[in-house]
Amino acid sequence: MKQRNRFLFDMLDQDIPDAKRDSIYRAGRPVSVHEQGLASVVEVPFLKQEMKNLFLHPAKPEVAKSADLVVRSYGSSIVRLTLGGGTSISSDAHNPMLEFDPTLKQEALRSVKTDNGWDFLDACGKKRMQIQTKEEKPEIWSTLQPEPPQTFDAVVFPDGRTAVPFMAYDDFFPSQSESFSLGFVERDGAVDRWVYSLYAKPNEKFVGTGERFAAMNLAGKTFVLENTDGLGVNSRRAYKNVPFYISSEGYGLLIMTSAHVRLSLSDVSTRAAQAVVEDDGLDLFFIGGDSIEQIVLNYRRITGFPSDVPVWSYGTWMSRMSYFSADETRIVVKRMREGGFPCDVIHIDTGWFEKDWKCEWEFSNTRFPNPKAYLKEMEEQGIRVSLWQLPCIAKDTKHYAVAQEHRYIAPKSDHVALGSNFSEVEFDGNIDFTNPEAVRWYQGLLARLLELGVAVIKTDFGEVIEEHASYYGMPYRTLHNLYALLYQKAAYEVSKEVKGPDAMIWARAGWIGCQRYPLHWSGDCACSWDGMAGSLRGGLHLGLSGFAFWSHDVPGFQGIPSFMNSRPNNDLYIRWTQMGVFTSHLRYHGTTAREPYEYPEVADLARQWLRLRYALIPYLAQEGRKATQTGYPVVRALIFHHQDDPLCWSIDDQFYCGDAFLVAPVMNSEGIRDVYLPAGEWVDFWNGDVMQGGVWLKDVTCPLALLPVFVKKDAVIPIYPELVQHTGQMEKHKIQKLSFDASYTGFKTSVLGTMIPLGEG
Repeated sequence: MKQRNRFLFDMLDQDIPDAKRDSIYRAGRPVSVHEQGLASVVEVPFLKQEMKNLFLHPAKPEVAKSADLVVRSYGSSIVRLTLGGGTSISSDAHNPMLEFDPTLKQEALRSVKTDNGWDFLDACGKKRMQIQTKEEKPEIWSTLQPEPPQTFDAVVFPDGRTAVPFMAYDDFFPSQSESFSLGFVERDGAVDRWVYSLYAKPNEKFVGTGERFAAMNLAGKTFVLENTDGLGVNSRRAYKNVPFYISSEGYGLLIMTSAHVRLSLSDVSTRAAQAVVEDDGLDLFFIGGDSIEQIVLNYRRITGFPSDVPVWSYGTWMSRMSYFSADETRIVVKRMREGGFPCDVIHIDTGWFEKDWKCEWEFSNTRFPNPKAYLKEMEEQGIRVSLWQLPCIAKDTKHYAVAQEHRYIAPKSDHVALGSNFSEVEFDGNIDFTNPEAVRWYQGLLARLLELGVAVIKTDFGEVIEEHASYYGMPYRTLHNLYALLYQKAAYEVSKEVKGPDAMIWARAGWIGCQRYPLHWSGDCACSWDGMAGSLRGGLHLGLSGFAFWSHDVPGFQGIPSFMNSRPNNDLYIRWTQMGVFTSHLRYHGTTAREPYEYPEVADLARQWLRLRYALIPYLAQEGRKATQTGYPVVRALIFHHQDDPLCWSIDDQFYCGDAFLVAPVMNSEGIRDVYLPAGEWVDFWNGDVMQGGVWLKDVTCPLALLPVFVKKDAVIPIYPELVQHTGQMEKHKIQKLSFDASYTGFKTSVLGTMIPLGEG
C-alpha cells in the first residue's frame, strides 16, 4: 500500500482531481537583493514540483517562476515579509484589518552581502533577518541525486534578538517533505494559496489563534481558521478565529489575511509551525517583545487598540431567549429591585419584533406599544436596554424589497440558512457590508433605535455568509472571515456617533481587528461543567489574540439534555456566577429562565455574589482602561505574568482578573479542585493567610458559597463600599482603596465583609 504524503494531502488539501488543475512551487535559494525605499526586496525563485507516485520531485530547472519578497521593519520589534499580490485588499490604506498606531513607523533596512547570503540591518545596526544561500553538497547526495534540494533558508529577528528560523529542510529525502519553508500552489494558472513553515522546537508551546476552545498549549494540533457557528464551545469550530499566535520562544506571528488558513502547530510535522493561506498573497508579521504583554501590545499597534467601555456595562446584564413584551421586562426589573439583585442592563433577544426572529429593526406595535416612553421608564430605573438583531433579511419582512432593489444584499443562487440549530428559520441574504450604500442604510436602521434610547445593539451571527453570491467589494473567498469585522465596524461606528463614550456592541463573531469594537461574548455554550470549562478556555485564548473584553452566558445558554427546556442545576448556576463576577462582563442568558429569583434555593447566595461584583466595579473599570492602552486583557491567562513557568503554559482553568486577582473557578459538583499558585506572595481573599507561590494546593475543598481566590500581596485596589442597585447610584468620591498588606486579615473583617456576608465556611 502506498504511503500517504502528509504534507501534500493533510496540509495542501490536495486530491487527485485537483492535481490536474494545480501546480505546486517550492521556493529555492534567493538570487539577488536590492533596496526599494525603506524596504529590501529579495528575488526568490520558485521551482515547480511534479507529483510522481504521491511524492513531489523538482521539475526541470527551466520550469520555474520568480517572486519578490519584500522585507520591512516597523519600529524595533516587528519585521514584515510580503510575497505576491493581493487582489481583494489592494493596499494597507484600504485594508480594514490594519490600524497602525501613529507611533509605529516603518524603519529603513539595508542589506549586506555575506559569505553565506545576506544580512538585513536596521538603522541601529541590529540584524533583523538573515538569508542563507551557501550551497552545501555532502558526499551522501551523490548517491541519492545530483543536487541537494534548493530551498528558502532564512532566520527572522523581529526584535533584533529573538531568532525565528524558517523550516528549510523538513525532509525525509528530497521528494518526501513534511513542509515547505515557502511555496505556493497555482490553480488554473493563477496563484491559489501560499504555504510557509517555521522551525518548531520539540518543547515549543503555542497559544492564541482566536477564541480557541482547546487546551492552553496548542502544540500538536491543526486548525482551519474559518469562521463558523460554533454550536457551543466544545469543538474545533469557532466563532472567532484570529490568524495570530504566540510562541513560548518569545515571538508572535500574525498572518495578515482574511482568507481561510490551515494552521498546523507541530502537528502535520512536529518540527514545524506551518500554514496554508488560501490567498493570492502572503503577508507575515513577525512580532517580538520582552514579554507576552509586549507581543500583544505590538499586535494591537498593527491591528488597533480596543476602545473603552462605559462603567455601567460592568454591571449585571439580565436576559433570556427571549423576553417578549415591555410588561415582561417590567416584571423582571421589579423583581430584581425588590430582591436586592443589582442590575444595569436588560437584554431583549429575538422577541421584540412583531414576529419572533423576523428582524425588522422596529419594536412590535402590540407588545412594545410606546418604545420611547418605555426606554425612558427603564432609564429612570437605572436600566439600559440591549437589543438583539442579525445581519440577515428575510423575504417576508418589510425591508426585503428595498434591500434587494438597491443591492443591500448580494444577489445569489440559493437561500441562506441561519444554521443547523435554527434550520427552520431561513433568510434570503446577508447585508453586503462591502457596499458603502448598504452600510449607510444599515446604520440608519440602528441610529433610529439608538436615538430612541436603546443602549446597545447585539451584533449576533456574522460567522456564515452565502458562498454563492456576488458581493459588491470582494469575493466570498476573502470576505467570509472579514465579514465579522465589517459588520461590527458598521454597528460600532454608528453607536459611537449617537452614544459617544457610552458606545459599545455585544458581538459573537471575530477576526483580525474586531478587538477595536468591544465587546465579544463566547456564544452558545452548554449548561454543563464542560460548557463552563470550554467558555473559559476560549476567553483565555481570545485575550492572547488581542481582545481586551470578553463575556459568556451565565450559567450556559443551551439546556442539557433538552435544548429549550432543561434548566441548569443550582450548583452550576452559582459556580458560573462566581466565575462571571471576575470576568470583564457578566450576562445571564439562556433558553430558560436565568433570573436569580427563579432559583430560590440559591437566590440569596447569588445576591451576595452580585453585590461583590458591584463592589469590584471600580477595580474592573480601572483594569479595563489599562487593557485599552497596553497588551493586557482584563481576563488573563497565567502566562501573561508567568511566561517563564512551563506549568502556566498548560493551565486553562485558572485566570488573572486584572493585575491583582488570581481566580480558580470550581467546575464540578463535588466542590474540590487543585489550585496552582504561581511564583510570588499571595493573600487568600477569604481568610487573609499569606502563602508563598510556586506550589500546588491539592484537593482544595470549596463550599458552594466560595471558590479559591487569591490576591497579590500588597496589591491596592479601588472598591465601592456601599450597596447599590445599579451603577447610576455610585458616587465617584465614595470609592475607597483596599490594601492587601499586613492590615488585611480576611474578607469578613474588611470593608467588603461588613456589607456582604460571604467568607463563611
